[in-house]
Amino acid sequence: MNFSLPSPGYLLASMVFGVIGVGAFMYGKKQALMKPMAIGVALMAYPYFITRVWLLWVIGVALCVALYLPRD
Repeated sequence: MNFSLPSPGYLLASMVFGVIGVGAFMYGKKQALMKPMAIGVALMAYPYFITRVWLLWVIGVALCVALYLPRD
């Protein structure tokens, strides 16, 4: 079996978007808003399913932008 460690860019992206996800989830829970809670969960969970570093950054930035889009 060939086990390799993730690249530093992958680890950094996972940590950054994970922390932002926790903050978004906590904010959504406190304000009783579903959108920030859902995006927070997505930010915390998606790095487990994405293996490409560039894709990890693109999806993370897109989800962070979605946090700041106007609400319904």
